[in-house]
Amino acid sequence: MPDQNSGTAPEGRDTAQQLADKQALKRLLRPVSTHLTLGRTLAVITAVLAVVPYIALVHIGALLIEAALTGAAVDESGVFLWLGILLGTFTFRLLAYLAALLITHLADIKLGNHIRQQMVRRFSKTPLNWFTSTNSGRVRKALQDDIETIHHLIAHQPVDGTVAVVMPAALMLYAFVIDWRLGLLAIATIPLYAITMVSSMRGMGERTVQMDQKLGVVSARMVEFVTGITVVKAFGRVGRAHSAYQESAKEFQVFYFNWVGPLIRVSSLGLSLLAVPLILLINLGGGALLVAGGGVTAADVLATSLIALLIPHGIEVLSGSTWSSQLAGASARRINDLLDTPVLTEHHALAAPQAHDVVFDHVTYSYGTSDHSALALDDVSFELGAGTITALVGISGSGKSTIATLLARFDDPRSGEIRIGGVPVDHVADLYRHVGFVLQDPQLPSISIRDNITLGRPDATEEQIREAARAARVLEEIEALPRGFDTVYGADSGLSGGQAQRIAIARAILVDAPVLILDEATALTDPESQHQIQHALAHLVRGKTVLMIAHRPEVISGVDQIILVEQGRVIATGTHDDLLSEPGYSKLWINSPAALGGAK
Repeated sequence: MPDQNSGTAPEGRDTAQQLADKQALKRLLRPVSTHLTLGRTLAVITAVLAVVPYIALVHIGALLIEAALTGAAVDESGVFLWLGILLGTFTFRLLAYLAALLITHLADIKLGNHIRQQMVRRFSKTPLNWFTSTNSGRVRKALQDDIETIHHLIAHQPVDGTVAVVMPAALMLYAFVIDWRLGLLAIATIPLYAITMVSSMRGMGERTVQMDQKLGVVSARMVEFVTGITVVKAFGRVGRAHSAYQESAKEFQVFYFNWVGPLIRVSSLGLSLLAVPLILLINLGGGALLVAGGGVTAADVLATSLIALLIPHGIEVLSGSTWSSQLAGASARRINDLLDTPVLTEHHALAAPQAHDVVFDHVTYSYGTSDHSALALDDVSFELGAGTITALVGISGSGKSTIATLLARFDDPRSGEIRIGGVPVDHVADLYRHVGFVLQDPQLPSISIRDNITLGRPDATEEQIREAARAARVLEEIEALPRGFDTVYGADSGLSGGQAQRIAIARAILVDAPVLILDEATALTDPESQHQIQHALAHLVRGKTVLMIAHRPEVISGVDQIILVEQGRVIATGTHDDLLSEPGYSKLWINSPAALGGAK
């Protein structure tokens, strides 16, 4: 039945996805294609030379049988000749095989490094707004799981997969050279096995794509559930909250059982056709009849029987390689999607602002990429005077944080322009020397507290670091830690949210950027921490052009300018007293009549 949304049958979409995965894999492997070709070439040589031991076995057996039948002495020179050929070929094969694996493993290392470097370069230019928890999870999966999935395809499959195809083919060909009847016995069960497995593997590519997609859903639902487990348990809604995860897991379980159940039954039947007892029965039994008839020798039967025993191993390796290729295709697609992440436009003509006033000039922005994406900001215009403090106010979701992050160039607007001192922000040289920010989440990486503070100024002296921490009201608490400034945040520290926020403020103080963004810096802290943070912020904002987002009346009522935002548009601009007549502004203080009355 066609899909109602796309008009394409699910099987068609899966087939198209499978083809897309193959193309993605081909594109991803392009930097190491030469290495892989060389590895495969050496693997072909290794596989073809695998015939030599059987040739030697047949010739040595013929010499021994001839000596036994005639009563003459064994032709030692002939035996030693073939033993020398056998030993030399084995040594060469081993060296060629090791060289092939070395080349493909080096290719794996090269490609892994290439992918990581490309991602670093790409993400250094990617809008910071892109780095949501979901996208960050995609990056972790690509750098860990997906590169690991591709590892087998690059490091082992070109060699082992090639040997698995070429060696059985060469051995079967030699079995027919020995005697066509022994050759038929060696492959007697292969056609039946092939028919069985082809029927069982029908639709394998599409099913693999479906499995990968369903596993992705299960993983996403699990992350959602685990992320909110604290709140969920606190409100006693565990059963309802994790139902989405249960449903996706059950859906995957049913899909997997319905797919693998019949597959296992058919595969078991197919594998029984390659069982060692059955192969030996056919080859030794049939070979004994041929020996009795005088058409072949016992050495011939022994050689072709050993060849027949090696063929199933090659088929098993080939099947595993096919499966690995399908999984690697999905991984390659995800990696390529990340490498194609949109980036910010780079300009070569950069300038440093000589003033630090800020102008939003008819700025429009949406989080989607299509022309029909809903606008997060719609024709926003306002000015921030140099050295003034401006507060953005409005209900949740009105666009305040979007305005603030665009000033820090977390992304570029769809239209309009943002200027600092007359210079568009996308033309400002070393932007974060001119714009600093303190957000709700302090964003401290797992490095030492000293390194956290000096992220924006790695050349800062010890005294400058301590002075910044003192101004942020967190110096004494850092010194009280067992390792002081060398304490690694998140690993051997028990810092509270308020302390972490003050470390972030110390970082901003050290950078001393003339334009500062404060996005509800005290929203997630306790009252005592709020008091300390307010004192730290008072030191931080001195003489700077400040754009702040806050809801506390005692903070907002004293600023130089207030901008009221509703549904992505600037509704009104003015002081606290100017905006009291605005219905949207008054609603924000409905629970704070004292603040409004005091202002009047």
